[in-house]
Order: sequence, then C-alpha cells, then structure tokens
Amino acid sequence: MFGYILRRLLATIPVLGIVAVLVFLMLRLTPGDPAAVIAGDNATTAQIEAIRAKLGLDQPIITQFGIWAGNLLHGNLGESFFFKKTIGELILGRIEPTLSLAVATMLIAVCVAIPLGVLAAYKHGSWIDRIVMGFSVLGFSVPVFVIGYLLIYVFAITLGWLPVQGYQPISGGFGGFIQRLILPSVTLSVIYIALIARMTRASVLEVLSEDYIRTARAKGQVERKILFRHALKNAAVPIVTVVGIGIALLIGGVVVTESVFAIPGLGRLTVDAVLARDYPTIQAVILLFSVVYVAINLGIDLAYCLFDPRIKY
Repeated sequence: MFGYILRRLLATIPVLGIVAVLVFLMLRLTPGDPAAVIAGDNATTAQIEAIRAKLGLDQPIITQFGIWAGNLLHGNLGESFFFKKTIGELILGRIEPTLSLAVATMLIAVCVAIPLGVLAAYKHGSWIDRIVMGFSVLGFSVPVFVIGYLLIYVFAITLGWLPVQGYQPISGGFGGFIQRLILPSVTLSVIYIALIARMTRASVLEVLSEDYIRTARAKGQVERKILFRHALKNAAVPIVTVVGIGIALLIGGVVVTESVFAIPGLGRLTVDAVLARDYPTIQAVILLFSVVYVAINLGIDLAYCLFDPRIKY
C-alpha cells in the first residue's frame, strides 16, 4: 500500500508542474496589463511603466517564471498586485467560506442522492423511478446560477425565510452561519444530487440481479437490509468514484455560486483577481485548486483498493 501511495504521489509532481507552466504562460500571453489596471484611467505612460518595473512585469517571461517558481518552492506564494497582501493571507482569509460551502453541498448531495438512487433502483420502472430520473435530467440541464436566482426569489424575496446573500463566519453564531449557507449549498448540490442519484441507481440496479441478492431474499432477510447492507455495499466503488469526481467539480461550481450569493470565498477571490489581472493571486488559487483536484483523484484510487479487493497494488 505504501509503495502504491508513493508512486501515485510522485506521478502528481509532473502534472502540477505542467499546470503551473500552462497557467503562467496563459495569463502572461493574454491581452491586458495589470499595471494599467492598478494605475487607473488617468495614469500617464511613465506611471504605468514605473508600476510595471516595480512588479517585475518588465522582465522577460522566462525570468518572471523562474522568480515565481523559485518563490513557490520556498513556500512563498507571492504578494497580490491588487489586494496589497500576501497571497497566503488572502487564501487563509477566504478558505473558511469555500470549505463550509463545499462540505455542506456534498453532505446534502450524498444524504439525498444515495437513498433516492437506491429507491429508484428498487422501484425500477415505476413512477418513483421516472420522477428520480426526471429530476436527474433537470439537475444536469439547468445552470447553477439559474437555480440560485430562483431559490433567492422564492425563499428569500417572496417568503422571506432566508437571507438573500452574504456569509457569516461560524464564530459569529452558528444560527446565522447555517441560515446563510442553506441557499448556496442547496443551489450547488442540485447537480451533484442528480449525478450521484443516477450513478447509484445504475450501480444498485446491476447488483440487484446478482445471485447472492436472490439468496438473501430466499433466506427471508428484510428488504431494507438487502438493499443497504448487501446491494449498496457491493455497488460502492462507482458511487465513491462519482462522489470524488463531484467534489473535484465543485471547484467550478463554487466560483459561480459564490458570485451569485456574494460569498467571500476562494471562488469570489478568483473572479476578483481575474478582473483585476492579478497574476500572482490567479496562479496561486488555480494551483491550489489543482492540488485539491489531484488529491481527490488520489483518494479515489485508494478507495478503489479498499472497496475492491481484486485490485492489486
């Protein structure tokens, strides 16, 4: 097991290196000048050039990359052009809202989707199955921001049950924290409920035709026990894979949802940094997201080994 984990960790190093190079080049080669954004509309050419020299943007691209990569290897993510703070401070200040939203989203998605998928498989071909599959198609089809604005209109504006936007840290009170987390997490969870429910249904439906399920029924075991102890357990590998992929896909959904609900997390930080052409911040956040994505994929591989004893490492 240790050798397998070590090999997988070593395999991630070139992936992260390629991501770092591509992100750096893509940002540097796209049109736009962060020095002009920082200087403002009324700045002179001399002032803009002075800012470019101060930020090191007048250096060749290879030199800029070498400086950035060297700082990165020493654990220094650099300083934000726009926010005038170290990027480490920015990320630490924004990570709680994003983590809270991601955890709440996946908790809702898993707790709702897996029972729905199992029920749809058990009631295969019935109206319950058709409703679950119809919801899955709808969840895939409707954009996240449309769901967000619809929920805001119904539950925040029309009914007045929940706040429209904003975020309250958990240190400011658990009640306010949960209130402001419900709408964005439900919004973001819809697509993942659809994805996980669909995969759960397909996996459990396949397992329900196996001989050991018929044997368990012949022994008179309770149907609920058969579904959740035997069928769901043996269908766990693809479900765990989809859950892991869903966590990785949260990266894109968080950016949109945090913008809709004005949540000051890493997604909103990414949008602000892109608009301000803040190269160091964009590079650091994308690299962080890439590390998380790679770590999740590593976790999925390990889950395969744990759930499926046929896999050798």
